[in-house]
Amino acid sequence: MPNRHLLHQRYPALPDLLLLLVAMVWGSSYGLAKEALQFYPVLGVLALRFGLSFLLLLPAQRALADPAIRRATLGAALPLGLGLLAIFLCETYGIAHTSAANAAFLISLCLVLTPFAEWLLLGQQPSRDALLAAAAALCGAWLLSGATHLQLNGGDLLILLAAVLRAAVTSLTRKLTADRPVATLALTGLQGLLICLGCLLLASLNGGLPALPARAAFWGDILFLVLFCTLFAFFAMNYALRHSSATRVALLTGSEPVFGALFAMLWLGETLSASSWLGGLLMVAASLWAVRPGRLQTAAA
Repeated sequence: MPNRHLLHQRYPALPDLLLLLVAMVWGSSYGLAKEALQFYPVLGVLALRFGLSFLLLLPAQRALADPAIRRATLGAALPLGLGLLAIFLCETYGIAHTSAANAAFLISLCLVLTPFAEWLLLGQQPSRDALLAAAAALCGAWLLSGATHLQLNGGDLLILLAAVLRAAVTSLTRKLTADRPVATLALTGLQGLLICLGCLLLASLNGGLPALPARAAFWGDILFLVLFCTLFAFFAMNYALRHSSATRVALLTGSEPVFGALFAMLWLGETLSASSWLGGLLMVAASLWAVRPGRLQTAAA
């Protein structure tokens, strides 16, 4: 067994635990991200977030000294970094032109799209269990978001495109990293660098960025986004996708809206309707279904 698999061999439940923590972090991040955007433009926040992530992970790039690791990591970094850039741009600009309820529901469409993306890119036909779990999670997202009167506009179409891209990039990550000597931390840093450079290029084409704000609240938000929503979350996703199926990963991280709703209730004092509670329970049930021993379980390669 190669050294890179020893941790997973000793702690087989580690990928699932990391993905649930990712869902928790991402679910609680919306308020902080919105606050940061009150001080600085979208492209600036994204460039700062991912540029700082790359700088913090510079020591991890030493792993690329090995030629085999360098080829595998660089080969994955370019398509995955560009895919993530497209996802973040679609999500960020989409949410600016639609309701939060519509966005929460539409981005959850990646739950049912991922099994088919996995089938197309990896040749792994989705099982009936996987499709049922994805459908239950999608129904839960619909109830939780309250998007009962969905009318698509330009912002909604961008969010829908982001959901399609999420499904494709999740499956592509599995394809480009499983059974390959990819340095996970180095890959995370390179993805951040590509997103940062892409945002800076787009900003330069639109007149550049203003001076950085000096408000402590802004830098506190950025610090949380960098350390938890980027460094930890991207590393966990890249690690988990080397040891689990893309469908399983999508179902576990798909519980993100549940944690977002709980954060809004406990931290912001918002209330949840009975249908929202039902939707949350459905999404949690789908996540538990995904981690049960059985056909959704993918053993480490």
